[in-house]
Amino acid sequence: MDKVFSFEQISAHNSRKDCWLLINGKVYDVTKFLEEHPGGDEVLLSATGKDATVDFEGVGHSESAKAMLKDYYFGEVDSTTIPEKPRVDESPKENLQYHQDNSPTFVIQILRFLVPLVILAFAAFVATYRKSD
Repeated sequence: MDKVFSFEQISAHNSRKDCWLLINGKVYDVTKFLEEHPGGDEVLLSATGKDATVDFEGVGHSESAKAMLKDYYFGEVDSTTIPEKPRVDESPKENLQYHQDNSPTFVIQILRFLVPLVILAFAAFVATYRKSD
């Protein structure tokens, strides 16, 4: 029979020497995987003390990464002990502020992509123009 842990018990394992994650209602002891994780140990440590399902699924892990979970499986969570997630007020004003805060980041990401392309296109134009002379 699988071990069943309370959310509080799972949350207590949140260090480099003892790291448990809660993903899809299952408990994983990923302590031995911390050093091997491609994203670094901080990524895993930041997912402790909460339901890390959204974090895990949101990254877009490969099927082989998902299959690795079975190697670290440790037990189940008692779902009655998981705290309710606070409701998020989704008023239009808050959503507007959110997008305003992220717009400079979006512009910077676009510029990081477009500026090198423009430079490359200009260099190709100059090279072609010089050859025709």
